Parts: sequence; structure tokens; C-alpha cells
Amino acid sequence: MKRTMAFAVLLLTLIASAPAAADGADTMTFTQTFHDATQSFGVVNPCTGVPGTVDLTFNGVAHVTFLTSGVGAGTGWATFTATGSVTLTQTNGVVFTGNFTMWDGENLNLNNFAATRILVVHATGSDGTSLSFHAVAHITVNLTSSGPVVVVSFNNLTCG
Repeated sequence: MKRTMAFAVLLLTLIASAPAAADGADTMTFTQTFHDATQSFGVVNPCTGVPGTVDLTFNGVAHVTFLTSGVGAGTGWATFTATGSVTLTQTNGVVFTGNFTMWDGENLNLNNFAATRILVVHATGSDGTSLSFHAVAHITVNLTSSGPVVVVSFNNLTCG
């Protein structure tokens, strides 16, 4: 969920810093494609709890649409899709290699925010074991007179 919220902040920052040119008088859009992008970071194998480092190489696209004026001003939509190869090097010496696909979708307006993320990984370990999981996370936040309130939040993981 932290990555989803961080992605939302990144998207809003991109919207605020995008050029004034828009697709229409009341709409601003931004699309970014990625080819052979790489990323590395520390993780814990979500199915076994063994720590390690993951290395990703992927292609993807991020798209944002934001209404800047008129009816619905402050409303926006964002999606991100990536697919590619994954290598998980665990501290116990087992190295998993395989593929992943991730999708993230967000909707927001001046009073509400909702985000959903899906991550699917299939990999084979150097010891012959397999790593296969499907993760789905969602959050919905509504602005009330008392401030933001999380009304729905879940993070489901299925290994196997």
C-alpha cells in the first residue's frame, strides 16, 4: 500500500508539473512508456518470508488524465501496467528467475481516492522449487469534515 500511495503522490506531482498543453480545454493528460527499464530493491519473499534482493527488467506504460477546470475539476484517473523479467536472490542462496506482470489503477477527485494494484509473479528457483503468487491490494479514502477516512483497505496474497 505504501508503494500505491507513493505512486499516487508521484502522479499528482507529474500532473502539477506537466506543461500547460492539454488534450482539451478542460483536460490534461500525460503518458510515459518504459522500455527495458530496470529496478532493484530489497524484499522479503512473500510466500516464505526469506529476505533477498529483487531485480526487475520491464516494459510498461503509465497514463494520467486530469480534469483541470469546469464541471469535475480536480477529478483524475491513472493507470500503470508493467511486465517483464524478475530475479529474486534470497539470502539463503536460492535464486528465482521468471516473469511478472503488474497493474495499478487509481481514481481521485477533491473528496475521494481509490487505488487497486494487482501483481502476478511466476519464477523457478535454482534449487528446483517454484515461486508463484498473485497479490491484490486496494484502498479507498473519503474526505470527511474530520479529515481523510479509509473506508476500504485490503491486501490479499495467494501463493502456490
